[in-house]
Amino acid sequence: MKKLFDRIYSDYAMPSQLAGYESVLHEAMEAGYAQLSVRDFYLGLQQSTPAHGFAMVHRHDIDTDLRTARKLFEIEKRHQVRSSYYFRLSTLDYRLMHEIEEYGSEASYHYEELATFAKRNRIKQPHEVLRRLPEIKEEFTQNFLSIEQKMGRKMMTVASHGDFANRRLKLQNTVILSDSAVRECCGIACEAYDPTLMKNTDIYISDRPHPQYFHPTAPRDALRRHSRIYLLTHPRQFETNWTENTKENLGRLYQSLIW
Repeated sequence: MKKLFDRIYSDYAMPSQLAGYESVLHEAMEAGYAQLSVRDFYLGLQQSTPAHGFAMVHRHDIDTDLRTARKLFEIEKRHQVRSSYYFRLSTLDYRLMHEIEEYGSEASYHYEELATFAKRNRIKQPHEVLRRLPEIKEEFTQNFLSIEQKMGRKMMTVASHGDFANRRLKLQNTVILSDSAVRECCGIACEAYDPTLMKNTDIYISDRPHPQYFHPTAPRDALRRHSRIYLLTHPRQFETNWTENTKENLGRLYQSLIW
């Protein structure tokens, strides 16, 4: 019951957390952290830049709520912060993506073809999903190249979306990019969960719904204690959006029932 109450509170009653996010950006700047996109951090690693002794890598997964995604972007522009925004097929906004890229941040793809394929074809066995992996890879490649063409820019990094189907199957969408041929075909240099990134950060922090907000610790508590911080956030965790949250909740319920 408490879990249900917390979810309702998070989706429909939680006060805006945007001021807190802006405060974190300011504190990180004051503490001397370079605040970077996934792409820029990865490129720095490839160039062997000892660089960014203090760095905060910002990643936003735009699962829902483009309204709040734009607010996060406007806050970052005020503080000259660069970050990565990963858009699902259901949240693609090419105008916003162009603005993000023009500013110097990164806009790319939050992919979920494995979970989508399993739900659409009502496949519940992991071995059967893996048997159909060539079809899933082809679907991913077509989607990726289509987005890239419409955006008119090269997408260098991508980030896997986590769906309830992935948890039930115990298979992540990252399986798609375990194939180097797919990466080469699409020109993908890095997946947001690649060891290249993860092993070069000291702490990976992800936002959580009320009452936890962040795991394993709050970003401000990690400042000065960790030199390289990888911060994953979602618009939904910063501000309530009744329409978008209801649409997402009902959609997930429907998919769960028919799968």
